[in-house]
Amino acid sequence: MTDKVASIDLGTNTARLLIASRDPYRQILLKRIITRLGGGFTREFGLSEEAQLRSLAALKEFAADMATHGVRRVRAVATSAVRDAKNGAEFCRRVQEQTGITLEVIDGNEEAVLTLRGVAAILDNKDEDLAVFDVGGGSTEYTLAALQQPLFSRSLPIGVVRLTEGKGSVAAMEEKVRRELEGLKRELQGEGHLERFAAATLVGTAGTATTLAAIDLGMTDYDYRRVNNYTLPFAKVEAMFERLLPLTPQERLLVPGLEPGREDLIIAGVLVVLTTMRVFGFGSFKVSDSGLLEGAILGV
Repeated sequence: MTDKVASIDLGTNTARLLIASRDPYRQILLKRIITRLGGGFTREFGLSEEAQLRSLAALKEFAADMATHGVRRVRAVATSAVRDAKNGAEFCRRVQEQTGITLEVIDGNEEAVLTLRGVAAILDNKDEDLAVFDVGGGSTEYTLAALQQPLFSRSLPIGVVRLTEGKGSVAAMEEKVRRELEGLKRELQGEGHLERFAAATLVGTAGTATTLAAIDLGMTDYDYRRVNNYTLPFAKVEAMFERLLPLTPQERLLVPGLEPGREDLIIAGVLVVLTTMRVFGFGSFKVSDSGLLEGAILGV
């Protein structure tokens, strides 16, 4: 009987499930549900009840999928929203009781390492110096890697849900992102990594990066194989931002490649991409559909 394993990435915006067979590795099921777990997040109370219920419903569906496929082992990781929430531990208890899934709340460094592992699994230049950035809902992780090993990583509080719900305007979002990235630049400089980071191949993973690739490709049916290793120059990203910015969220849904649930978040996401490229002088970035979810399953 083929040994089947699974990984779950419960992010601030999206819940994802990957089921695969081992020896040889083969993807059996990949499912993503936008639950916006970080929606309505407050410092005082943490995760909102509505957001918890949306995520619990998705995880119940994932548990049923795993049972159907006879999954033997699973690694389920939770990121920014749960680790920052005052009621994060209580939410994990609810998940265990209602779904049987044990959530592992990982820190930003572990998130960066797992993401790098997933990205390296599909990149065509994986052994070159890589500057990987993973734009999430609550945070964005930046990792400098050489020969698939992390040399430096930081998690910054500039996720798309956090920015969209926490800042009142595009200008305020951009100012926050730039301030965080200038701090990252100073830290890289202080540790002697800045030149290497800026000269590396910039790789974007997670929903913002893959959505930009899908929009540029005009995809109506998403195909991760076409997205992996797709390169987007700065000018194209800037043109997409200028195209999307004046549209209402409902109008953005008419843009081929834009996934429902991202229509209000995409502006913050593209701001993170553009500001990263501007601050460090990158002329283009490469897209990876593979990331944290795939990195987690490789260690199951």
